[in-house]
Amino acid sequence: MVSERILIVDDDRAFRGMLVEALTDTGYQVVTASSAEEGIKKAGAESFDLILHDIKLPGMSGLEALPHLADAAPGVDVIVMTGYSSKDSGVQAMQLGAYDYFTKPFHLSEMEVVVRRAMEKRRMQSELAELRKRGRSTPLNNIIGQSTPMMALKERIARVAELNADVLIMGETGTGKELVSDTIHALSNRASGPFIKINCAAIPENLIESELFGHEKGAFTGATGAKPGKFEQAKGGSIMLDELGEMPLHLQPKLLRAVEQKQAERLGGAKPIQYDVRIIAATNQDLEQRIEDGEFRSDLYYRLNVATLILPPLRDRKSDLPELADFFLDRANRRLGTDIASISSDAMEIFFNYDWPGNVRQFANAVERAAIFCTSSVITPAEVDQAFSNKQPEPEQRGMVLPETDLPLKQALIQYERHLIEHALRKAGGTQTDAADALGISAKNLWNKLQKHGIDPAMFKNR
Repeated sequence: MVSERILIVDDDRAFRGMLVEALTDTGYQVVTASSAEEGIKKAGAESFDLILHDIKLPGMSGLEALPHLADAAPGVDVIVMTGYSSKDSGVQAMQLGAYDYFTKPFHLSEMEVVVRRAMEKRRMQSELAELRKRGRSTPLNNIIGQSTPMMALKERIARVAELNADVLIMGETGTGKELVSDTIHALSNRASGPFIKINCAAIPENLIESELFGHEKGAFTGATGAKPGKFEQAKGGSIMLDELGEMPLHLQPKLLRAVEQKQAERLGGAKPIQYDVRIIAATNQDLEQRIEDGEFRSDLYYRLNVATLILPPLRDRKSDLPELADFFLDRANRRLGTDIASISSDAMEIFFNYDWPGNVRQFANAVERAAIFCTSSVITPAEVDQAFSNKQPEPEQRGMVLPETDLPLKQALIQYERHLIEHALRKAGGTQTDAADALGISAKNLWNKLQKHGIDPAMFKNR
C-alpha cells in the first residue's frame, strides 16, 4: 500500500524538521517547501493527500497562497498554522476554504489526530466518488460537513448502522438528530422495512400509550375496534422515538420492556405482542440530570445508552458553514423562487462570528430569511443583519394585511404562514402550547409546521 503524502510549507527549518519526523514516524511520506511560491509549484507538480501550510511566510503569505493551491491541487485539504497572536488569520483561512488551523505552539498529538481525520475524510470521499461512478450513492451524503467532528460522527454512524443494536442519539436542538436517524435506518439491514417516527413531546400524555403500543376494542371510550401501535407498525424496520426525555414516567417501565424483551401488551390487552423492530431514540435533554430530578428511569437510560451518538453543536464545527450555506441557499432559491448566486465574504464573516444556539436549524432559518430580504444576486451583511434583527413589520392577529410581494401565490403563502407562526411564538415567549392556542391549531399541528419551516421555538424564549 502506497503511503499517503503530505506537503509541509514552513520557513522555520527546525519546526519543519520536527513535523517531518513526527509524520514520517506515523507512516506518511512527507515533502517540504520553505515558501508559499515553492509550495504551490510542488503542489502542482506532484500528488499530495494533505498540505500543512504556515500563514506567515516571506513573500506570499499563507492566506494569499490558498486560492493558488486550490488551482494547483484541487480537492486537497489545507491545514494552516498560525501564531497565537494572529489566531484570526486561522479563522479567515477557513473562510477561504482551509480544512482546519492550528495556533503555534501546539501538541504533536493534537496535530496527528487532525491529520488522521483529514486523511480519513479524503479516503471516504474517494470511496463515495467511486460509488457514484458505479451509479451508487450513500445516505451519508445527506449529512453535510467535512469538519473533524462531522467526519468522526459519520464514521460512527456507518459502524452503528451495521449493528442490530438500538441507538440513542443525543444533541442540542437543531443539530440534525432526525437526519441522523434517517441515515442509520437507510444504512441498516432493515432499510427495506418501515421507518416509523413518533415525537414523544407532540402527543398528549393520555394518548401516547395507545399510539406506541396500540389498544384493544373497548380499552377506553371511543375505542370501537382494536388498533396496532407504532411498534407493531414498524415490524421488520425501525422506530424513532424523538424527544425521548419527554416520555411520561409511568410509561417508561413499559418502554423498558419493549426495549429489553421486544414485547408489550396493547392498552386494554393481556397478551404480550412480540416486536421485530430496531429502536432509535433521540433527545436534546440531559438524561442524567432528568434521572437526578426523578423524571427519567436510570435502567431505561442505561439500557439505551450503549450504541450512542452525540451530535456536535454548530459552534464546534464552523468550518462546515460554507458548505451548509451553499446547501441552504440552494434550498431557499427553490422554495422562494429566487435566484441568489452566493453569500458575500463579509456576510459569511457575520455567520462565523455567531455561536448559533439553535444550531443547523437556526442557520438554515437565517440563510432563508436573508434570502427573503436580498434584492440582488449576492447576500450582503445588510440582509444578514435584517435576518437577525426580527424587526420586520409584525401584523396583528386581526385585520392582517398581506405585504406586497412578487412571489408566486404558493411561495407567498408559505412565507406568510411562517411569519404568523414566528409572531405567535414571539408573543408566547417560545411556549408552543400557547402559540398553538393563539393560532387556533393543535399543538401537534404546530409541531408539524415548525418542522416544515425549520423554526426553533427556543429562539423566541424570553423575548
